[in-house]
Amino acid sequence: MSDRDRDEQGRARNARPRDGLGRPLPYGAEGVPRQQEGVVRTAEETLTEAQRLLDEGKPFHAHEVFEDAWKSTDGAERGLWKGLAQLAVGLTHAARGNEKGAVSLLNRGADAIEPYASSAPHGLDVAALVKWVREDMFSRPMPRLR
Repeated sequence: MSDRDRDEQGRARNARPRDGLGRPLPYGAEGVPRQQEGVVRTAEETLTEAQRLLDEGKPFHAHEVFEDAWKSTDGAERGLWKGLAQLAVGLTHAARGNEKGAVSLLNRGADAIEPYASSAPHGLDVAALVKWVREDMFSRPMPRLR
């Protein structure tokens, strides 16, 4: 039998506790509660939960919320949710001190969400997020999602 953590379907899952930035901690350590995976939320619920986590300084956990939206969406907004997940991972890398990874993922996320800038889906201020990545990512905090 494998010593890797597996879910009920046999997929690999890392059950180790994690800190607020998603870094794995030793088994038995006190970690930050993780987001349940595979939760299907409305767009409103997704944005509200992700903003709450971002406000709490937990961009890794916000990424998991956006990832759920991305993976549960077929259609025109799939790229939006994927791009938002990439922005959150970019913020995670920045908070962990990985500037190169942060820049790469933030730019990739901005590229993915930019096509949505003119329509502002779900009240999301895509234009402000893209502008922040392109011009201000290291000089001011990320703007609120909406």
